[in-house]
Amino acid sequence: MGKKIVGIPNAALQDVITTELDGMKFTKNFRSATAEEWYVFLPSYKDPATEGAVGKAIIHYDLYGNRDVFINTTLILDDPKLHETELRPLVYAIGEEIVNRLVGYADTLLSIHAGANSLDAEFIRD
Repeated sequence: MGKKIVGIPNAALQDVITTELDGMKFTKNFRSATAEEWYVFLPSYKDPATEGAVGKAIIHYDLYGNRDVFINTTLILDDPKLHETELRPLVYAIGEEIVNRLVGYADTLLSIHAGANSLDAEFIRD
């Protein structure tokens, strides 16, 4: 099992994080009764094959028979630059921001697929 603590970024990386999160945009690609799929766009990163969205977020929820909804969110980032380990705080910040903007306050399991920066996280409401 990997480390559970993500390091605090230095000031230069914090500026990069702020720029990317401020410029983050989404386009909904698909919706069903139990899932949504969103394309994720960042100002400085792109899918190298298509030059388009840097990745996609898949939000899967089960609303049938659950009193307390638990969301499963998968984030797939395709730009190889985001797979570099020194950008792990940026990748984590992107995942957290996606949960904040697209999921909201529900309990959430987040799985990020970004090469060496892949991780799993839980967001539990108090």
